[in-house]
Amino acid sequence: MPLREHLRELRRRIVLIVLGLVVGAVGGWFLYEPVFHLLQQPILDAADARDDRVSLNFQGVATAFDVQVKVSLFLAVLFTAPWWMYQLWAFITPGLTSKERRYAVGFIAVGVPLFFAGAGLAWWALPNAVRLFTAFAPAETTNWVDAQLYLSFVMRIVLAFGLGFLLPVVMVALTFAGLVRARTWAAGWRWAIVLAFVFAAIATPTPDAVSMLVVAVPICLLFLGALGVCLLHDRRLDRALVAQGLPRLDGTVPDETTPDDATRDATGPGARTDATPGTA
Repeated sequence: MPLREHLRELRRRIVLIVLGLVVGAVGGWFLYEPVFHLLQQPILDAADARDDRVSLNFQGVATAFDVQVKVSLFLAVLFTAPWWMYQLWAFITPGLTSKERRYAVGFIAVGVPLFFAGAGLAWWALPNAVRLFTAFAPAETTNWVDAQLYLSFVMRIVLAFGLGFLLPVVMVALTFAGLVRARTWAAGWRWAIVLAFVFAAIATPTPDAVSMLVVAVPICLLFLGALGVCLLHDRRLDRALVAQGLPRLDGTVPDETTPDDATRDATGPGARTDATPGTA
């Protein structure tokens, strides 16, 4: 596909994603009140833990309106996850065949639960992070937390965890689309594990190692599982190419016959002989 066509397709997919987010934001606007109280709960828990005053603060006249818009867009990203995931997949593999459409449905069916699982794990780790950060406030002080900064912090963590859990789906999608080889993922498995633990340490800034392991271990297991799927896919594709007489994915061509195969063909039950029994 020419570059102009790729850019036109990218623009089309972005427009569709934005339209989906707008529709989701409208629904999120009406759910703002209960969701805001839910997002505020870690702050209230931190206040109870300190037995002190910890509260969200709306500093400007229009801050409450800005916060409601942000929360609505945040809910839109969560609500429309299947929609924007499909648009991304459709852009990676344009001109979907019937088989690729089935793959797309499978990826979305796996990706959406993984995305929400990552977001749920972030919500589980969030109270500990809020409690830790608010504990740094000196005694006999009031911790007025800026509402916009706090909600931006919460939304970044939740979306980062959700997108982090989508890594296996992206790996498998790129491999099935022929853009990345499985051995490329395999070559970087050590770095992937290191990055998973670094990400977990940053995302769960608590002094205990249990929270970090709870985040890092599932990401590592998901990476290794996706790597196994990619390796099986490339091996199956290599066998199909060899059966058609084509080079493997790495460009190598298997030998048609080996010396053992040649000897077996010459001496086996189906071997041909120039002389027939009983003739001079």
